[in-house]
Amino acid sequence: MAHKKTRRPAAADRHRTPAPSAAPAPSVTDKAVLPLGAMMFAASMGAFAQTPAAQGDEKTLKPVVVKADAEREQEGKNTLRTTTTRIGKGKQELRDIPQSVTVVTEKLMDDRKIDTVKEALKMTSGITFLAAEGGEEDIRLRGFPLNTTGDLFIDGMRDPAFYDRDTFNFDRIEVMRGSASMLFGRGSTGGAVNQVNKQARLLDETQVDLTLGSHQYRRVVADINLKTGDDSALRINAMRTLADNNGAGSSLDKYGFAADYRWGIGTRDEFEVGFFYLENNNGINYGLPYIRKSATDATLTTIPVDPKSYYGAKSDYNHGSAGYASFAHTHRFSSDTELVTKVRKGDFNRDQRASTVRIAGAALQPGGILATRENFSNDTVLNRGTQNKIQSMENLFAQSDLSTKFEALGLKHQVLTGVDFAWEKKIVRGARTAAQGGVTIPAKPTTTIGGGGTGWVDEDARVIGKTGEFESLSAGVYAQDLVQVAPHWKLLAGLRYDAMSAQYDTFNLTTNAVTNYQQSIYKMSNRVGVLFQPSDRHSFHLSYGTSFNTSGDTYSYSAATVNTPPEKSMNLELGAKIDSADRRMSSRFALFRGVKLNERNTDPLLNIAVLSGKRHATGFETDVIGKITPRWEVYGSYTWIWDAEIDKGAEGAEGVGRRPSLIPKHQGTLWSTYQITEKLRAGAGATARTKMTPNRNPVNLYSDGYVTYDAMAEYEAIPERLTLKANLINLTNKFYADAMYANGHYIPGFGRTYYLTASIKF
Repeated sequence: MAHKKTRRPAAADRHRTPAPSAAPAPSVTDKAVLPLGAMMFAASMGAFAQTPAAQGDEKTLKPVVVKADAEREQEGKNTLRTTTTRIGKGKQELRDIPQSVTVVTEKLMDDRKIDTVKEALKMTSGITFLAAEGGEEDIRLRGFPLNTTGDLFIDGMRDPAFYDRDTFNFDRIEVMRGSASMLFGRGSTGGAVNQVNKQARLLDETQVDLTLGSHQYRRVVADINLKTGDDSALRINAMRTLADNNGAGSSLDKYGFAADYRWGIGTRDEFEVGFFYLENNNGINYGLPYIRKSATDATLTTIPVDPKSYYGAKSDYNHGSAGYASFAHTHRFSSDTELVTKVRKGDFNRDQRASTVRIAGAALQPGGILATRENFSNDTVLNRGTQNKIQSMENLFAQSDLSTKFEALGLKHQVLTGVDFAWEKKIVRGARTAAQGGVTIPAKPTTTIGGGGTGWVDEDARVIGKTGEFESLSAGVYAQDLVQVAPHWKLLAGLRYDAMSAQYDTFNLTTNAVTNYQQSIYKMSNRVGVLFQPSDRHSFHLSYGTSFNTSGDTYSYSAATVNTPPEKSMNLELGAKIDSADRRMSSRFALFRGVKLNERNTDPLLNIAVLSGKRHATGFETDVIGKITPRWEVYGSYTWIWDAEIDKGAEGAEGVGRRPSLIPKHQGTLWSTYQITEKLRAGAGATARTKMTPNRNPVNLYSDGYVTYDAMAEYEAIPERLTLKANLINLTNKFYADAMYANGHYIPGFGRTYYLTASIKF
């Protein structure tokens, strides 16, 4: 996946065959294929199709042309800068979205040797991670959770958050900041993350990347694109990765395969079918324990070990799979109006067997003395508990989005409207005890700092039973209009209505009793904004949006939460997007304030969840991306949250008046590359964060701030055929807590790792 030099024509230009002459645009009545989209829109959206084109007037139809030219198809592969996105459902210019959006392109991921979504998200400031109880990727953006179920998407449709994602099939990753329920429904308080899969394109191109690295790291990625006809193409991506250690204590053993076939590309009716499968048979470092500073100082701190250290049992593992098939149809009524319909069926599984590692009590330590940072040594004893999670999920998504441009009453409109449907089913399983018909598994033995990851238990002997099952049906309908009200002014208004019906069954493995919980939710979300665009290089915006979170967002209910209404949040943003005069640089600036208006807290007297809490976060953020000179390219992202506070809450919540957890005051990343000669390019970067507290905000615990440095050198050995690239990650071997959980444990960031990649193109 190494990039191509921009000093040469893009690959799409070198290989693309001339487009055939456009045939006369057929009338929409000439058996235009609108299978699912027409059905979904018939009930509630028919009026939007009544443009002259929809009435069969061929003379009013504008020619249907290929919308993605060669430059934009290769934009993310050859540069760090991009100008368009589909995170707002329809394809839009970033300057026309009155919210902050950061795009991590394929080139940035290649340059910095990023293989996972978690590492890719670190390239966008304002994101932190909770080391969750279940091991999930619990992401915080602008201080608010991107819930483990609701706010990560693949091509605009929800993606379960309990598997380890790989980047081998991603064209880019888009991060929208601020409330986004108007577009996506439930969740989306801090924002939304959209993972964009690679698509087949009209060219012949193959690239194979072979990587060797630290800890016996071996990885091969193949990207094969074949033009199969004048308007059809097939793309296949495959990956295999093995490593003894990922630099943070987990072994890697995974493979993936993806195929995408498109036909009718750029014509009136374009179709796409895709398949994706990822299999993880990885190890798992569930986390390292905190330790007291001294016998007289109860303040907790990290243990002084190498980042790659592992203290779990040899029998621990994190196995999982993700597979889905998708279908998409684009019908272009004209060059300004299109209807995009997508359907995706997915199956996901996770089998996690992990150890909770803790500092053993004084009785087990050498000399019976309490273990502290002062007397820490290779003889310090560690206990290991068990944290297993076995779960599966099925889902089915369908959505249709209509985008159109037209003039009415002397005003220019850009309308985006759509409907979506989701069926989701999650099953959670647990191990039976001997009394429940299972077996007794011996406790995991203790280990020492010097002993490392020893010990083994027979995980296969556990008898597994179903403990919970969640099933939901949800649907939403939305409409948004961006109106040009004056030569330099645009107004945006959007409204969405969501309905969700869900039930959750818990199963008692001892009595076989079943407890059922049911909840129905009906909720409106809105989004408004004003854009001032004095030139085609400047865009300023002021926006307001709302979002909501249901108590079923984590795919479970309890007696305390089943009757609790949704939480509501709002986000205000004042921002700007500015391009340089030569169009080589783009910058983004934003002042924002996010408020959770009625946060759930448990009432200690009634033992039910009540909407009694409130918190806010206020800050500034900026991105600077592009080329300073034709040879010098830069990417920077920075967030400063100077005001974050828990305004009110019930007993047991994080303390009122204090800064919420997992919100550093300053956070940023910088990456810069320079084309030294025609064949040699070098790059360097840094990622930094100030201190923060973990969840539950214990008074005596902060993670220290940190700065890590990366470097890269790339040499084009054979022009257009072979490129060699070396990466050095965390060159100072800085030890830091990457993800944190309460006062129990933290997951370290990657230690110093080396990679050498050969990219072969043919």
